[in-house]
Amino acid sequence: MNVKILKLLENNARMSEASIAAAVGITEKEVKEEIREMQDAGIIRGYKGVIDWERVDGASVSAIIELKVVPKAGLGFEEVAEYISRYPEVESVSLMSGACDLTVIVKGTTFRDVSSFVAKELAVIDGVTSTATQFIMRRYKEFGVELMGSEDDGRGKISL
Repeated sequence: MNVKILKLLENNARMSEASIAAAVGITEKEVKEEIREMQDAGIIRGYKGVIDWERVDGASVSAIIELKVVPKAGLGFEEVAEYISRYPEVESVSLMSGACDLTVIVKGTTFRDVSSFVAKELAVIDGVTSTATQFIMRRYKEFGVELMGSEDDGRGKISL
């Protein structure tokens, strides 16, 4: 496994094999083989574009949902996390330390859609004892990519 290749792909998944080879100091053929091996081993799980949805018509609404869950014997939080992961509205599910057990990032068309999903789907799952929803108002950086543009959002400027 070549960690340098992984870091380059994480930064730019569209980077050519020739560019990766030059940066890492191996041949294009070796790059191609390494990438294929890492895909086969499940290290590279997919490639994703980072979209600034605020710039797209019909933009969506996202929220971070904190769940408190009663773990099941022998399974811990895995069963609930796997179940939640199957919903198409769910972008990510993470086991947490601290005040909540799981965080779920959900995307919907409107605030009401997300609220309804939480109330009708997440909150009623066996083992979920509470939910706390925080709507994402604006994203400034995602997956290492800055989304901040030069447009004024009306909140004024601060100096640091």
